[in-house]
Amino acid sequence: MTTDRKKKPVLRYILTGVTLVFGIATIKSGGDVLFWNSAARQSAGHFVPFVVWANFFLGFFYIVCAILIVLQLAAAPKLATAILIATLAVFAALGIHILIGGEYEARTIAAMAFRTVVWGVVVMLLRR
Repeated sequence: MTTDRKKKPVLRYILTGVTLVFGIATIKSGGDVLFWNSAARQSAGHFVPFVVWANFFLGFFYIVCAILIVLQLAAAPKLATAILIATLAVFAALGIHILIGGEYEARTIAAMAFRTVVWGVVVMLLRR
């Protein structure tokens, strides 16, 4: 099932670009910390591994969501909602990690807040 193909094409392309670039950047930055780049790992400081792993994997779903958006498939808002829920779950787990005394970087909180806002806006726009 597809959505109305004439409905706000500029917005569709902007959302596609944002989610695609966000996905690629997420995979790149997470992959650098997890696998490839010891300098990135050191620069990350007290990164929280489960947050980096979750965001790394979610980055692939960001790209799938971008494809669904540009193709105007009805699954796009559903996937975006699932991404938002997963992001909120990781954010909540990060909060628990912090409350029990786990090490973290303040920028991790900022990054998770940013991800939550981005996906909240994507869901809101796709559901309109």
